[in-house]
Amino acid sequence: MAFRLPVVSEPEMPAGADVSASGRLPRWLRRPVPRSNSNHETSGLLRELKLETVCENAKCPNRMECYSQQTATFMVLGNTCTRPCGFCAVHRGKPQLPETDEPARVAEAAARLGLKHVVITSVTRDDLPDGGAEHFYECIVAVREKTGATVEVLTPDFVQCKPSLKRVIDAVPNVFNHNMETVPRLYRRVRGPKSDYRWTLEMMRQVKRYNPSVATKSGLMLGLGEERGELLEALADLREYDVDFLTLGQYLQPGDKYLPVVRYISPEEFEEIGEIARSMGFKKVASGPFVRSSYHARDMAESV
Repeated sequence: MAFRLPVVSEPEMPAGADVSASGRLPRWLRRPVPRSNSNHETSGLLRELKLETVCENAKCPNRMECYSQQTATFMVLGNTCTRPCGFCAVHRGKPQLPETDEPARVAEAAARLGLKHVVITSVTRDDLPDGGAEHFYECIVAVREKTGATVEVLTPDFVQCKPSLKRVIDAVPNVFNHNMETVPRLYRRVRGPKSDYRWTLEMMRQVKRYNPSVATKSGLMLGLGEERGELLEALADLREYDVDFLTLGQYLQPGDKYLPVVRYISPEEFEEIGEIARSMGFKKVASGPFVRSSYHARDMAESV
């Protein structure tokens, strides 16, 4: 049976805060930098163990807050991506070979930080025959054996090696996350020519087929020019494919060469869209300007 969209009074995104020529951020996107020794301790530990984080490489606006709370999203398989996504600040080019001791270093960092929930992501590695699936498997196993923590993975799409997805699920991550990022009309402009909207959805179905106990999660960035109706259709697609958790956040342009922000969405509008998403049946929804796919991930995963 097809999923039915909720009835809403406003078919498209309201005007919100349009991007002005000055480029100044609206007031709700300005906040103080947390002051904490844990911020420096976390940064130091990551340097000591020679680990990358998506927090630093993607210029996440929450990195100081997360570091101050001794949390981080580990980014494995190097810091060079093989995809030219229009929104992402991670360096692109020809990556180096995977480091065989990296799973052990990730596990060591998780143990020393005392993490109860560990999030592991990676750059896209189209150069590897399995897209890095075996490396994800080893990282999940190493972290679990070292810490006993719950593990969440935020993976690439494996679109050129689709059977490799099963190897990741063989390690039984507690949460499998892959971000939809945007609506179908903008998909390839935002995510690049190799991306496939329908495969993004099918991945979620495959995860449940491989292991129904693994929770699935996806997220979208708002402010790239999507309309309300398009957004709700995309959310309905995620529910059609039985996605459990959803994150919705504001896209922020990381530099001049990246896609521009079309509109800043207010916190009130984020809350409204979040309520609509909850009415669709997502088990957990995080919706707000600073929400990112791994922001407060433990809180969401506690319902697994």
